[in-house]
Amino acid sequence: MSATRSAAPASGHGDGPAQPATALRSPALTGRVRVPGDKSVSHRALIFGLFAEGITRITGLLEGEDVLNTAKACAALGARVTRRGPGDWEVEGAGANGLSTPATPLDFGNSGTGVRLMMGAVAGQDVTATFDGDASLRGRPMKRVLDPLTTMGVEIVDSAEGGRLPLTLRGSTDTKAITYETPMPSAQVKSAVLLAGLGAAGETVVIEREATRDHTERMLAHFGADVRVEPHGAHGRHITLKGRPTLVAAPVDVPADPSSAAFPLVAALIVPGSDVTLTDVMMNPLRTGLITTLLEMGASIEVVAERTEGGERVADLRVRHSRLKGVEVPPERAPAMIDEYPILAVAAAFAEGVTAMRGLSELRVKESDRLAAVADGLAACGVAHEVVGDDLLVTGAATVKGGGPVATHMDHRIAMSFLVLGLASEEGVSVDDVAFIATSFPTFMPMMRALGAVIA
Repeated sequence: MSATRSAAPASGHGDGPAQPATALRSPALTGRVRVPGDKSVSHRALIFGLFAEGITRITGLLEGEDVLNTAKACAALGARVTRRGPGDWEVEGAGANGLSTPATPLDFGNSGTGVRLMMGAVAGQDVTATFDGDASLRGRPMKRVLDPLTTMGVEIVDSAEGGRLPLTLRGSTDTKAITYETPMPSAQVKSAVLLAGLGAAGETVVIEREATRDHTERMLAHFGADVRVEPHGAHGRHITLKGRPTLVAAPVDVPADPSSAAFPLVAALIVPGSDVTLTDVMMNPLRTGLITTLLEMGASIEVVAERTEGGERVADLRVRHSRLKGVEVPPERAPAMIDEYPILAVAAAFAEGVTAMRGLSELRVKESDRLAAVADGLAACGVAHEVVGDDLLVTGAATVKGGGPVATHMDHRIAMSFLVLGLASEEGVSVDDVAFIATSFPTFMPMMRALGAVIA
């Protein structure tokens, strides 16, 4: 398969039939597996390849629907994108000022990361592009990205009510460099502003009060941009990008996604007798909040063969069934594990005592209102819990009833989390739709079954 300068329509399950599934109480999970490549790095590798001069070789690319839609968007904007084999891709860049107006709307399916980063990418270009997605993505807020981009000179030609998709943006080659302090922690907003800053004269500055995943900053440097990252306050960062750099193609080896590794990891912790090794997992300190929390809960997670590959720390993780205890998860940890709270809630359901997850406002604007979706799923499975403001309190028990059906709300992480819960519950757990798992973890079902999970 190759994506050329004529992009194919994006795929998605927004209008397709639901695909229900049931996970049953399973025997011990055992084996050694590598989860797919990191989604955040995969998106960015394609986008930086679009801007770079030369051919960027990407290995280990996540071939889920979200990333494939970003690949199609890059092709529509002027790159030549070619799949050489499983996870092995090449991007022949359009260059700093070479992006072209796409002939059709850019359809990002279910991907908030893809659409928000690409809005920033076109901001500093003489390009007019329409952005669209499935029903779930159309309901997600885009104003938090549009506010700084319009300050930098981007024109909103058209949009749905409230600045939602579908929307059309007109970029500018006269983008203004700005200093922008993110009102809430968001790697997507930060990245959009920095990508827009590539086309701006002068220095674009982003200030974070809470540090978020830093893959954009790392990749800017990897492709030759002048970017400085300095501490800001107790937990934040001050990022400065010198505008209009010449980006040069560079190889990217995508490590295994810690957000995907979270599902077999927690499954091994809660299914009695389990012993699972996950290989090549990214250990970027801004992505390991879940591992930190699980270790505090008493999890048996052994970090083996830690090393550096492609500018990122990676390691193998040996995970064994553990007796967990409830802990306090502070709000400042949220940026380092924002996608992992649903699966942490599953671990908490089997922990002794209360696990208090603080400051989860960002969960309300993900693929679904994840905070509400997790709470509803816990209720359907007989797990004691309470939502207090933006905090989720889960009271664990030695045995969890399970049941369902759990409403996934077109959210891949809700679907996978409650299937994992079913593997250790008395009655198993049914979920209403697993179609969206393909957006981030297309091999989830066969991989879990290979470890011994019973999923029908």
